Amino acid sequence: MMSVKYSKILKLNKELEKSLKSSSYSITVLSNIIVQQSKEIIEYTFRSEGVNANVDFGDYDNIVQDSDKYKKSNTVIIFWELSNIIDGFQYKVELLDKNKLDAIFEKTKSEIDLALKNLNNTSLVLFNTFTSLPFSHSNIKKNNLESFATQLNYYLKENIPSNVRLVDIDKIIASVGVSNSLDLRYYYSSKALYTIDFFKAYTNFIKPLIMSANGKSKKALIFDCDNTLWKGILGEDGFDIIEMSSNSKNGSVFAEIQAMALALNNQGILIGLCSKNNPDDVDEVIASHPDMQLREELITIKKVNWTDKVTNLREISDELNIGLDSLVFIDDSSFEIDFIRERLPEVTVFQVPEKLHEYPKMLRENLGLFYNLSITAEDSKKIEMYKHQVKRDAIKKEFTDIEDYLASLELKITIFQNDESIIPRMSQLSQKTNQFNLTTKRYTESDMQNFIDNRNTDVYAFSIADKFGDSGVTGLGIVSLNSDIGIAEIDTLLMSCRIIGRNIEYSFMDYIIRKLKEKKIKVLNANYISTNKNKQGEGFYDRCSFELVGNNDKVRNYILDINNYTLKQINYIGVIDGK
Repeated sequence: MMSVKYSKILKLNKELEKSLKSSSYSITVLSNIIVQQSKEIIEYTFRSEGVNANVDFGDYDNIVQDSDKYKKSNTVIIFWELSNIIDGFQYKVELLDKNKLDAIFEKTKSEIDLALKNLNNTSLVLFNTFTSLPFSHSNIKKNNLESFATQLNYYLKENIPSNVRLVDIDKIIASVGVSNSLDLRYYYSSKALYTIDFFKAYTNFIKPLIMSANGKSKKALIFDCDNTLWKGILGEDGFDIIEMSSNSKNGSVFAEIQAMALALNNQGILIGLCSKNNPDDVDEVIASHPDMQLREELITIKKVNWTDKVTNLREISDELNIGLDSLVFIDDSSFEIDFIRERLPEVTVFQVPEKLHEYPKMLRENLGLFYNLSITAEDSKKIEMYKHQVKRDAIKKEFTDIEDYLASLELKITIFQNDESIIPRMSQLSQKTNQFNLTTKRYTESDMQNFIDNRNTDVYAFSIADKFGDSGVTGLGIVSLNSDIGIAEIDTLLMSCRIIGRNIEYSFMDYIIRKLKEKKIKVLNANYISTNKNKQGEGFYDRCSFELVGNNDKVRNYILDINNYTLKQINYIGVIDGK
């Protein structure tokens, strides 16, 4: 985006606003300086990715009061500029005595605490760290401005709530350069400190956080092999000649690439191979090459053959049961890259740079594509879970009847109600699950805590296990209750794509209905909000005997007389009450 002129951004943003039909995602910017020039940049960036962002601004230098006014926004961004916490603080800080500085520090902390308390129910808050760079006094021995910023940032890091993410403003300024980030002419005339280039870089920096909150983070990184995972062509150069050693000039680049892949893998990102190559030769490298870091147990899926890569990537998507838009593919061949871009535009593709030393930088700059707002226990087990699925698929071929196959799995689900210990995972499921997600609402950990604390809301989650292993917490249901009149409504019903096709959803619904009956609920309302990705959930309520009472555009409204609900009681699924 840095190369796109601001005038073009304005034009393209208007076009995107007209074309997008997805529901609006509200972003509010609260600031004690003028930052309105960021509006079009932020909207354009996210609208380009299918998130229909609409940016609003609080009043100038009214952060605390507006934090309560705009607390229902999906995301709140806070620019709390150090130089303006009191008028002229950038020079007064070197003149004030310790007692006055301490008083300003305590007042600022109190205001921060109050603002974040007001925003406790906001899904995502992006709080910019305090910076002294615009008015650096590095030549002054005491440098009170820098010390003040450091102390405030330390306080933030130690005290921020779970729904708040800190944005390192210094990193963004450094990436653009101080002189290119700031325009002091406008600061002194109108308190507009930052440039268009700064806001472009800023938006790119926060992009992964908001994309993750919208369930749009990538799930798998797929590599070609030759000149992508190692230097050289295995079939021509041979096992002993290919390079990926940190001790060689060319190999060190590929050693770093593999190390970054390992780091992603540790965070639950799936690693795969899609290469035109002899599979036995590649298997030998994986198994025994001394410099190979990505061993067999770390690679979730391999398509090493002479089939075209478009076909192989489609198969990878199908076998992993994730969308093509969840894949990132890297290849050194411009032909392969162009072919995939043409046939599979949903897949994010990168070509290995001609200047090899730029390769690690390219991957580092795009690691944000895989960003997760939280890392859970399920993430660390993801590879093992997918390999268990391979075993399931293998035995599935032995059965002609799907019910017999499912019965053979020895399925058990454990259902938890209002369990605070799994809040991070429940939040993650809401943010990442698309295929079987009947409303596609996204919730932070703070949101989940609020649901659990609310006596008029019940939060259900389930884990699933079978004879092959435990898939962890993979389903979520949130139900709003009005017990006084005997009515409830399903706010959220979802389950991970990894477990689709085992009829777990019916046992889960049975359980929820039984619990609602215990609370004397007579009527249950529900909605199905259609998206491009959640067709798996279409018709679920119909199959559960809900009555369709409204069908408006993409929203179907359902109602269920609970007394008329017939339990599915699937006999091959064991249901266990959790905590």
